[in-house]
Amino acid sequence: MKITIKRDDAFEIYELEDGAYTLLEALEKIKHEIDNTLSFSSGCRSSVCGSCAMRVNEKEVLACSYKVEDGDTVEPLNNMPIIRDLVVDMDKSYEMNVKAKAWLNKLNHEATLDHEAEKINEVQSDCILCGSCYSSCPVYAVNGEFLGPFSFTRVWKYVGDKREADAKEKIDIIQTNGVWDCTLCNNCTVVCPQNISSKADIEKLRIRSSMFGYSDPNFGNFGGGFDSGFGFDGSPTF
Repeated sequence: MKITIKRDDAFEIYELEDGAYTLLEALEKIKHEIDNTLSFSSGCRSSVCGSCAMRVNEKEVLACSYKVEDGDTVEPLNNMPIIRDLVVDMDKSYEMNVKAKAWLNKLNHEATLDHEAEKINEVQSDCILCGSCYSSCPVYAVNGEFLGPFSFTRVWKYVGDKREADAKEKIDIIQTNGVWDCTLCNNCTVVCPQNISSKADIEKLRIRSSMFGYSDPNFGNFGGGFDSGFGFDGSPTF
């Protein structure tokens, strides 16, 4: 079994005995038996800490749960500074969470949560901070100030919580480098190990934004509107 690992700007091929390994087990085998300079992150080994997220064959996975196959190519997460080998610096993605003020800001003391209300944002609470959504996001790849999938999921968790007394402040914050910049490509949902759909959360935040008087700024620039010399159906007018 051969595994290719990206290290700095080069790819190195390692050969292991055939077997049923998780990727994390394979990496540990390489480190202890072949090359002790290989660096990677790991923690719980149970898919709950998120620290072993990386890319295999250009898709984000958790190394502790992915079953390695012959010919796999392993790389660090995208869109984050590489510290060494498969270890990346995730501080910037966490900073986006702070910029978005993704926490309960002003408590509505009169609000109470029944079981149904608790279930509304239960899924968003399952995020394990693995960074896979940021790695897969094409907008974050070209705009480092984009708040990003994880932040929007966290914002929706609190905007949708009736204990939050000032949802508008959060909606105001996510208008710049925010919900309207997302392409709704759904990459974040596909790679999330917890099956959280940041795309769905962003769509809900767009609806809530509209309720507060905001609209997609891109619509206003679409070909100059209906006075652009084109008919309603997009055909040219003379």
